[in-house]
Amino acid sequence: MSYRLSSLTWSRRIVSTVLAAGTLLACAAGLTTISARAAALPIVSIATTPSSITVGGALQAGGVNVVSTSTGTKEAGTLLFLLKPGVSAAEFLAFLSSKAGQDPNKAVKYGSVVFNAETPTGKKSEVQITLAPGQYVALKIEGEGAPKAHAIFAVAATASPAVLPTPDAIEKTIDFGFKGPKTLHVGELVRFENEGFVIHMDVAFPTKSRAAAKKAVKALASGNEKGVGKLVAGPPVSFAGPLSTGAYHQETITAKPGWYVQACFMETQDGRSHTRLGMERVVKITK
Repeated sequence: MSYRLSSLTWSRRIVSTVLAAGTLLACAAGLTTISARAAALPIVSIATTPSSITVGGALQAGGVNVVSTSTGTKEAGTLLFLLKPGVSAAEFLAFLSSKAGQDPNKAVKYGSVVFNAETPTGKKSEVQITLAPGQYVALKIEGEGAPKAHAIFAVAATASPAVLPTPDAIEKTIDFGFKGPKTLHVGELVRFENEGFVIHMDVAFPTKSRAAAKKAVKALASGNEKGVGKLVAGPPVSFAGPLSTGAYHQETITAKPGWYVQACFMETQDGRSHTRLGMERVVKITK
């Protein structure tokens, strides 16, 4: 599997390949509804088509509700990259096309991934994040290879930045594991944050039972990825696409109750999946 920064949106291909489950071709919109507590947040809109990405709305620093839509695409995803002061968008885009760009963690030289989500055609994705003032590059990604489109925009500082509502629970990815409650509740506002030193993703796939979830965890930890597919009970849920250190998504749980396996499928420089290093565990979603 390839994890170029240009392919860092959470992808159906990644999970369906790792789990060897051909039925997982439809992304579960398990976290697309924002809590009523976020109703007053400024809205940043991201719209993608097969050849474009457009960013609009309240481009100001502070807490925002990012609303993403897609038209005429199959596996569209969006990624927002905050450039370091003094780094140009041209430099970052050149990095994406270079050999060095094959290692997403080398992007730290240019900035950080602060938002990363998939937006299937005809569906709306809503995620709360906090934007820092600065220059950004938005990438529209579909399938493999280089980004299909990009947009450059600026986020202005404001004297009174909006503050995100306090989450009911916080889930953290670390090097290499997960911290936070193992039981999540439908309707709960949850923050999914990367506290690791490298880029991590946070996804979960449902299993047929708690026993099946435990078997899947053992299979992933041992590298037996082919044995996981028969244990899967439905399409996966994206908690957060691959994010840089300190970045987070905040969303309301709407996924179907049941037993899930939480995992990060990013790879180390020697090609090992993070699931081989402890980034897999059993979690439960309940009412």
